[in-house]
Amino acid sequence: MFGIQEIDAAGLADWMEREPESFLLVDVRSPAEMAQGMLPGAQAVPMHLVPLRLDEWRQYEKIVFYCRTGARSGQVCAYLQQQGLNQGINLRGGIVDWYRQGFPIAAPATVSAAG
Repeated sequence: MFGIQEIDAAGLADWMEREPESFLLVDVRSPAEMAQGMLPGAQAVPMHLVPLRLDEWRQYEKIVFYCRTGARSGQVCAYLQQQGLNQGINLRGGIVDWYRQGFPIAAPATVSAAG
């Protein structure tokens, strides 16, 4: 999708288990959606706030973005590419596919727009 890098739920679960410090995990859904549950260890950065975080994200080698189904997070990865950041990776199928595959969803301690 969009000519971007993608990872599936099983691949991400493997990364989370084997190398959790090797990437940043970012939820780009709305705060109301995040309140329903998030992937463990994810930062909350609603899609409209992504442009404000670009400079901060340049330091990361890999950043996995997800939304509900992978469409919005795919758009975020494409936007990052346009801004010269090629480390964005889309979670194919989003949190919906993650959940369908039987992987855990955590209740967010606090969901804030600042992340």
